[in-house]
Amino acid sequence: MNIDRHRRLRRTSALREMVRETFLHKEDFIYPIFVVEQENYKHEVPSMPGVYHLSLDLLLEEIQEVVSLGLKSVILFGVPNEKDDVGSCAYDENGIVQKATRLVKQQYPELVVVADTCLCQYTSHGHCGVVEDGYVQNDKSLKLLAKTAVSQAKAGADIIAPSNMMDGFVAAIRQGLDEAGFVDVPIMSYAVKYASAFYGPFRDAAHSTPQFGDRKTYQMDPANRLEALREAESDLNEGADFLIVKPALSYLDIMRDVKNNFNAPIVAYNVSGEYSMIKAAAQNGWISEKEIVLEKLISIKRAGADLIITYFAKDAARWLSENE
Repeated sequence: MNIDRHRRLRRTSALREMVRETFLHKEDFIYPIFVVEQENYKHEVPSMPGVYHLSLDLLLEEIQEVVSLGLKSVILFGVPNEKDDVGSCAYDENGIVQKATRLVKQQYPELVVVADTCLCQYTSHGHCGVVEDGYVQNDKSLKLLAKTAVSQAKAGADIIAPSNMMDGFVAAIRQGLDEAGFVDVPIMSYAVKYASAFYGPFRDAAHSTPQFGDRKTYQMDPANRLEALREAESDLNEGADFLIVKPALSYLDIMRDVKNNFNAPIVAYNVSGEYSMIKAAAQNGWISEKEIVLEKLISIKRAGADLIITYFAKDAARWLSENE
C-alpha cells in the first residue's frame, strides 16, 4: 500500500523548524502610538486594553521600551485639543504629530517614524477631507493632505502614510513632497482600505468618529475584490512606495491578490477591532492570547504581507525573544 507520509516532516520540533515556510521577525512590525496634547498624561483607551493616549513628556519612555524590544518602526497618530472644519491642526508645523516626530527623531534617529496623514482626527465633523453640503470634496481635500504630508516630512518623518482614500491622494502628496525637496521620503499608501466595522476601537482612540453619515463614499465596499487591484495599481502609478491593505484578517484573500499582482512591499494593518476582540477573549480566559496572536500574525505574513502594523507589536516582540 502506497501512503503519502506527510507526518515524517512533523515528527519532531527540529524537523518542523527545518521545513517551516513562513517566519515572523521583530523587524516586520510597525507599532502604532497615539499622542495627545496634554501633560503628564497616560490613559488607557477603554476599548483597547494595553493601548494608551500618551502626552509628549511621556512619549520617550514608550519609545525607549519599543527600541529595547528590538522594534524598528512606529506609526504616530495625533489627537489634538482643538478641531475645525478643515483640520488645520493636521498641517500645523507645531501640530501634535509634528512635535512628536521631532522629539522621537532627536532622541532615536535610527527608529523609523511613520506619520499617519489624514484629516479625520483634526476635523470637527470627523471626515477625512473638506466637507461642503454634506459631501466630502475630493480635490479640495488633496491640497490640505499634501500640505499635511510636507509639514510631517519637515518635522523628520521617515515615511508618509496617507490614509484618507481620496482619489489622486498619492499623486498630490508625491508632488507636494517633491516640490518641497523631500524626493527621498517614501509614501506608504493606504491603497486598499475597506469601509470596515473593525475600526470602532480606533475611532475611540483617535476621537475620529464621523459626526454625520459614514465613509462609504471614499472607503471601499467589503464585497469588492477587483476594485482592490484597481486602487493599488493607481497608487503605484502615482508614486506609492508601499501598499497597505486594511483591515488584515477579513481580507487575507485581498492581500494575496495584491501581493501576486504588484512588485512592491505589502503592509497589513492588523486593525483595532481585531486587536480588541482577542484582548477581550483573553481577559475572559477563553483563549491563549500568545498562541492566538502569533498564529494570526503568521497568517498575515503567509498571505503576503512584508510588514504588519499591529497593536500587538510589543507583545509579539517579547514572545519572539522568548522563543529564540
